[in-house]
Amino acid sequence: PAPPAAAVTGGTAEIPYEDRFSRTRPKAPRRMRAALYAAAIAFLVALIAAQAVFHFRDAIAAHWPAAQPALTKVCGLAGCAIRPLRDAAMSHLSIDASDLQADPAHRGLLILTATLRNRAAWPLAYPHLELTLTDAQDQVVVRRALAPPDYAGGTTDFQRGIPPNGEVAVKVFVDASATSQAG
Repeated sequence: PAPPAAAVTGGTAEIPYEDRFSRTRPKAPRRMRAALYAAAIAFLVALIAAQAVFHFRDAIAAHWPAAQPALTKVCGLAGCAIRPLRDAAMSHLSIDASDLQADPAHRGLLILTATLRNRAAWPLAYPHLELTLTDAQDQVVVRRALAPPDYAGGTTDFQRGIPPNGEVAVKVFVDASATSQAG
């Protein structure tokens, strides 16, 4: 619409009372601003999607193996790595069998043997294991966290993780000569 007619009285322009809140703007800047907003929104959505892919790259590579080569290539440029998925809830990772025995040949030495089983269809990262020794009153005497290099063999490739539907044998020697444990 055309701008409201202004009456000129005494050198100042007066706008009719009914049109006091109407504004007239050129059409080109409004279209330019809308295009700028649309481009900014598209850029921000792409940025959020890229951040989500970066954050969940391990899960994406585990659940969609076809995406792993592309993610590995992008991570090579970004300086990140694709690692085996961590099972924080331990829903796919279990200890199938475990045994703690005293070594008959060495006094005070205990041998922990266990089998870790990955029940997922994708590789899982090696977890930290916790060993807790208690006394006859079921009070904690010693608690030790075992990192993957502490219990997995020397030739284990930790970057590959525990294979899908696979298992890992664990054998750890624990020096408990300074404690009196019962369980």
